[in-house]
Amino acid sequence: MPSKYAPELRQRALRMLAEAHPEHKSLTAACRHVGGLLGDASETLEVWQHRSEIDAGQRPGTATDAHAEIRRLQRENAELKKANDESCRV
Repeated sequence: MPSKYAPELRQRALRMLAEAHPEHKSLTAACRHVGGLLGDASETLEVWQHRSEIDAGQRPGTATDAHAEIRRLQRENAELKKANDESCRV
């Protein structure tokens, strides 16, 4: 599913969040501040920050590239199973 936010906006928002975070008590407070400046996307900012930390290896989880590859392989596997099932019926 394509993102409704441009990659440039995401990068800019994460830079703004990095600058604002030291001035706030928590990441959530910083996200609310920056989200207000950008049109109230505070929950989205927090998700982006966590995803950024996972991709950088600073937080446990599956990196974006690895997740995309897993999804691609799952789709390919489903297609192959379907094709195999169809050929076995003939």
